[in-house]
Amino acid sequence: MEIFILAAGAIVAWEWARLCGGGEITPHGWLAVGAVLCALLAGALGHYGVAMAIAGLAALGLAGWLLFGGAPAALWLPSGVVYLAAAGLGLLFLRDRPDDGWRIIFWLLAVVWATDTGGYVAGRTLGGPKLAPTVSPNKTWSGLAGAMLAAGVVGAVIASFWPGWNALTIGLASLGLALVGQAGDLFESRLKRRFGAKDSSHLIPGHGGLLDRVDGVLSVGLVVSLVIWWTGR
Repeated sequence: MEIFILAAGAIVAWEWARLCGGGEITPHGWLAVGAVLCALLAGALGHYGVAMAIAGLAALGLAGWLLFGGAPAALWLPSGVVYLAAAGLGLLFLRDRPDDGWRIIFWLLAVVWATDTGGYVAGRTLGGPKLAPTVSPNKTWSGLAGAMLAAGVVGAVIASFWPGWNALTIGLASLGLALVGQAGDLFESRLKRRFGAKDSSHLIPGHGGLLDRVDGVLSVGLVVSLVIWWTGR
């Protein structure tokens, strides 16, 4: 699992840097990719404080370098370093939980899948007013409702099979995570629109890049890990 997160983190960091570089990887972009990968390596070794320090210092250095050079949209790249590193570290943190780590990972992946599927089906079937037409013209309010409903049902069903998990509580939490997943999707759409790109890359023929496929996983994993870290539950 750790190897997969490291590999995926390096790829999405490369795609993010490529977007910010107008389709090319600049020296700033390679620094961002290296910072994310180093942070995730530190996290995989259990040094989460060091990992966030690496990401934070790299982001500050990049922001200064880009702003001093007058680069357009200078803060998108350093923001990506912090966001991608924190999301990857959150997934590593969840996986490291000895008793329920794999269950939490399975649950959040299922919730994101249900969110995407429910949103697509409801949006295509019901249509209606646009959710964020200037960012993602295909998303509708009916799609958001379908995404939340699907995520809530899937979360409750999963919880009903696992001892110690309350189906009502997990179902309601899954409803909220559907909103988080959609926010992550819109955040990436805003990035692509800002730099005039349709997809994050062309690594997956017909489906764009890896970032296009895991944008919801990143945002949901980050929020779930922060909540569990803060509450201890």
